[in-house]
Amino acid sequence: MAAPCYLGWDFSTQQLKVIAIDEQLRVIYEDNVHFDKDLPEFKTQGGVYIHSDRLTVTSPVLMWVKALDMILEKMKSSGFNFSQVRALSGAGQQHGSVYWKKGSIQILKNASSELPLHQSLKGCFSVSNSPIWMDSSTASQCRELEKAVGGAQHLASVTGSRAYERFTGNQIAKIYSQNPEVYKQTERISLVSSFAASLFLGTYAPIDYSDGSGMNLLQIWEKAWSKSCLDACAPGLEEKLGCPIPSHSVLGPISPYYSQRYGFSPDCKIVAFTGDNPASLAGMRLQEGDIAISLGTSDTLFLWIQEPTPALEGHILCNPVDSQTYMALLCFKNGSLMRERIRDDCASGSWDEFSKALSSTVAGNSGNLGFYFDVMEITPEAVGIHRFNRDNQKVPRFPKEVEIRALIEGQFMAKRIHAEKLGYKVLPRTRILATGGASHNKKILQVLSDVFNAPVFTIDTANSACLGSAYRAIHGLVAERNVSLADVVKLAPEPRLAVTPTPGAEEVFSSVPIL
Repeated sequence: MAAPCYLGWDFSTQQLKVIAIDEQLRVIYEDNVHFDKDLPEFKTQGGVYIHSDRLTVTSPVLMWVKALDMILEKMKSSGFNFSQVRALSGAGQQHGSVYWKKGSIQILKNASSELPLHQSLKGCFSVSNSPIWMDSSTASQCRELEKAVGGAQHLASVTGSRAYERFTGNQIAKIYSQNPEVYKQTERISLVSSFAASLFLGTYAPIDYSDGSGMNLLQIWEKAWSKSCLDACAPGLEEKLGCPIPSHSVLGPISPYYSQRYGFSPDCKIVAFTGDNPASLAGMRLQEGDIAISLGTSDTLFLWIQEPTPALEGHILCNPVDSQTYMALLCFKNGSLMRERIRDDCASGSWDEFSKALSSTVAGNSGNLGFYFDVMEITPEAVGIHRFNRDNQKVPRFPKEVEIRALIEGQFMAKRIHAEKLGYKVLPRTRILATGGASHNKKILQVLSDVFNAPVFTIDTANSACLGSAYRAIHGLVAERNVSLADVVKLAPEPRLAVTPTPGAEEVFSSVPIL
């Protein structure tokens, strides 16, 4: 009998990835299909079509189906033993939506194992190019939704976020207002995640609570659709969305199509798919009180929160691995490009010089404070460079080493302020898990540790959404027995301790007026 394994899938913007792990959580297989390169017939750029208005951004649904056919064929020809897969789960790029035409469920249920799936499903989608997270063409729908429910803050308090153009409810509203006939022909609307799960299940998979929190439609407290939000977007929408479910749910066994075509065991279970950000939270193995921070082109914060307070900035989502708690996402546009510009201006383009400057200045920067936004920031909505001296007076410039520390402290203080606004609390057991380019720089991590007064660990997250999906596949099989994800992933490699807070830093930062 072959040793059991678990699959994690990631239907992301530019590629489809798969990972197989064994019961010791070791990766035993990984593969990917790159949309532009491996499926050139769809003529995407970066996996998407950017339309002539530069606001509308879509991806062809059949490309995603064909990518799945392609990757399964690759696995088959490499000799992968599908019969050993006990369960699978997956992630999809958040907010994107798929529109199934009336009658499609029968085609999905009865797909012939003689044909690749994309051939059977080619007539199944009433919208052939799915709106995705990069789309920003729904400003008027966002305004209407906020107006209909009593304002932006009220919408955030109900659904976890104010109206965002990429969020699914606003995209559905646009399709309904521009193509009511197309909307009428649609029997089911899936997120990318639940669409991908449907392909494996052979019937429509429900939307899970966590990815469902990125639609401006789900009441995150009651875990049910908000009637006022649904009504503001389109008529008869609840029926087209189906009932949302806990993210750890087992949806059922794999469709016979996969047993017949690839040799999957008919007992292989499909665990609800979720969004890529929630799946990454699982892949990074966040626990209560933890923060994960990705220091990339834009900086992203993932927080595990017990009692969130939704605000006009940031997003509160249902937690994908513990349905009693929440996760928060905060995105900051001025990330590594801003750090690189100050490095070029003040440290001759050298990270070593940059680090030396951080070492030569003290925590708190002797009261000098700066906020640096080369591009319009999302959190908060601000632009420009703003410097303040110890007397809180605006000043035009700082000495170079003061500028460097002001930038890094300012970036991390903004993150802490906004996290606390959403209800985050630093606990004695808090860990900060750092990833992305700047996480290799120990001096930058030291500032992060000092500002949050918590130890910083580094983790490798090359495939965190994929890995998180494989972990969630294992967890789904035992979640009903109240086993936590943390118990399931005990054998996974531990994050590496990078730095601990400088003694005395806590006093320095707790006395900063804005903290």
